[in-house]
Amino acid sequence: MSRPNPLEGLPNPEALYESWWPIIIAFAIGIGYALRQYMRGARCMTDLKLTGKVAIITGGTKGIGKWTALDMAKRGARIYICGKNKEEGEKCVEEMRTTAKNETIFFIPCDLRSFKAVRDFVEAFKKKETTLHYLIHNAAVMMCPREVTEDNFESQFQVNFLSPFLLTHLLLDMLKSSKPSRIINLVAPAYSLGELKWDDINLEKDYTTSAGFGQSKLALVLFGIDLAQRLDREGVSVHQVLPGIAKTKIYRHMPFQQSGFIAMSFAPITWFLMKTADDGAQTVLYAALSELAGKTSGLLYKECAITEYDDKVKNDDLQKKLWSEAMKMTNIKEFGVIE
Repeated sequence: MSRPNPLEGLPNPEALYESWWPIIIAFAIGIGYALRQYMRGARCMTDLKLTGKVAIITGGTKGIGKWTALDMAKRGARIYICGKNKEEGEKCVEEMRTTAKNETIFFIPCDLRSFKAVRDFVEAFKKKETTLHYLIHNAAVMMCPREVTEDNFESQFQVNFLSPFLLTHLLLDMLKSSKPSRIINLVAPAYSLGELKWDDINLEKDYTTSAGFGQSKLALVLFGIDLAQRLDREGVSVHQVLPGIAKTKIYRHMPFQQSGFIAMSFAPITWFLMKTADDGAQTVLYAALSELAGKTSGLLYKECAITEYDDKVKNDDLQKKLWSEAMKMTNIKEFGVIE
């Protein structure tokens, strides 16, 4: 009696190799993987250590700011992150200390919707530190419903521009005394579509979320360019970064995030097309750590490389007018740090 064939009924393996389908599937997977890696963008490749360096990262409890803080903490820096929620911030710090194996990560509350909160943050920071080597303006709000802050400014304009303007001035003495030091602004392509409404800076007459965001980011870019010129030969360089479209909470007000069903439906697409927060932090780290960025100032970076500004920000008169108006809005004329 003959034994039964154990392979009887199974597909013929030789026939498998005669088909094009395995090659097509492998090719499609390879193309998909390569495209996904391309969408993740360039990486900051440096083994620079930051022992003894001090950094402030606004909005460092989540997203790009958190990943930037983690990377710099792993290099040995003393990190100060700020945010609105004290409980969330302290929980984040404990988690980051474990991950980075660095106990010198701290949280100081600071709501950028309040000039008083900014001043309180600086006062608390200066009680702890005498040096500051990195000031990274990461925190931002985007496309949110119109809100007026306690200082009577449209919230996107204050959070994305006026508070970073004030914070920079209040910390400039430490940045100068700690030179070489770097100031880094996270900006967005929307700056090129923005317009400064001098007769209606709070957009009371005609508010749209995109107009508010564009105006705030345009102001931040103009400030960065002007600041770099004013700090020439002071040992403090200024860098502006386009981090790319990263999947973070900043998009929570966008239409595709307003419905749970739509957000879930788009999740695979957004995962494939958008960067992770870690990916988004790479150009920020490049501007903070690279030797090239340390030799330049006032430039714009994208994908770990220098890129060109839109022509609309190459306007000295506009830069100077914004500076003068911002000094009045933030009431910092008495400091006389940069005139």
